[in-house]
Amino acid sequence: MNVVARNAYLAGLLAGRPAQPASPSDWLSRLRAEALERVGVLTVPTTRDEEWRFTDISPLTQVPFPQARAGARLEAAAIERYALPEAETRLVFVDGVYAPHLSMNTTGIVVEPLAAGVVAHAAAVEPHLGRHAAFRDNVFAAVNTAFLHDGALILVPRDRQVASPIHLLHVATQQDAAAYPRCLVVAGAGSAVTIVEDFVSLQDEAYFTNAVTEIAVGDGALVSHVRVQRESGKAFHIANCAVSVARDGQYRSVSVTLGARISRYNLEVLQAGEGAQCAIDGLALIGARQLADTHTFIDHARPHGVSRQLHKCIVGGAAHAVFNGKIMVRAGAQLTDSVQSSRNLLLSDKAHVDTKPQLEIFADDVKCAHGATVGQLDSEEVFYLQSRGLSDAAARNLLTYAFGAEVIARIPVRSLVKRLEQTVLEQTQNG
Repeated sequence: MNVVARNAYLAGLLAGRPAQPASPSDWLSRLRAEALERVGVLTVPTTRDEEWRFTDISPLTQVPFPQARAGARLEAAAIERYALPEAETRLVFVDGVYAPHLSMNTTGIVVEPLAAGVVAHAAAVEPHLGRHAAFRDNVFAAVNTAFLHDGALILVPRDRQVASPIHLLHVATQQDAAAYPRCLVVAGAGSAVTIVEDFVSLQDEAYFTNAVTEIAVGDGALVSHVRVQRESGKAFHIANCAVSVARDGQYRSVSVTLGARISRYNLEVLQAGEGAQCAIDGLALIGARQLADTHTFIDHARPHGVSRQLHKCIVGGAAHAVFNGKIMVRAGAQLTDSVQSSRNLLLSDKAHVDTKPQLEIFADDVKCAHGATVGQLDSEEVFYLQSRGLSDAAARNLLTYAFGAEVIARIPVRSLVKRLEQTVLEQTQNG
């Protein structure tokens, strides 16, 4: 393998890759080695690639961010404003490094650093880690896997109902550094759990977050997955999430994108069992010169599958939002019921949205629908509110807030809903 010959940027990323500790699990060493080999074959995507044609990440490739190093000890007061009162369990990672003094677990289930969990729970981890997120054709997932060491491991036993949400807090503190968050969730048959992945920053400089999450939903299990990206306005954020849903399992997702100069979120959901269900909601609220790209793929591979998707973008300034939502109904996946909606609100003449909902159907007994809208605020709705005494600005702010709040209200964590609603209200007023 000669990464330098193929891409100097990737070579720069890997130059800071520390020697991985010896692993008692040969399969993990092989997984890292295979990922490293794929990095040597793959290239960084450009706008010439169909899947990236609306998303120019060349500013990211101008700086080969070295991996962040363990820094000064972060005190609890520094992250207090991000705590979720409902969450009795929390894992905190500072610049990608597990911070045990900021973490806690009272659930009685396995919620622990991946580095330790790979050894202690190898039989449960090996069938899933690196098996769902396709790093062989995805250079950023491959780099993440090559760096694989720290991360979050959540194992929910069969029929266990976890009442309180599990909070995974990723905190960025270092400038010009890269972090590689990793998360594996395995929910046993009949179990239920809510996971909150939260990406925040204590500084407003450039850095790079490259995250990978894998979720296995067992037979009849329910996983609620909340993802909030509120990184620095100068940061780069690229994330891949792969979900497999077994027979009669349910996956519910709400993703909120607020931060980063350039962000890309790839979410792939495989309905691997008959009767699998998923509900995927997303909101991107961006301004200035931000670029936020969301790509989703719902793969109906078995009969009687149900999927619902609502994705909204609120775009101000000279920002650019991208949404590509693909739904595939494979041959034999009869009686699939799928609905997808992309709704986009432009707040300025320079704001830009590219939206592309897609349906590929290879079964004949299905019920599928999709649609997309792009527009500005309804003048009649603005006039109505003005007739009730609101100023033009107040009317527009209220309508914009309501547009975004519909998605946020679907988050099953009340304190987080309130905070994000306040954030949306403040950003729409400032816009």
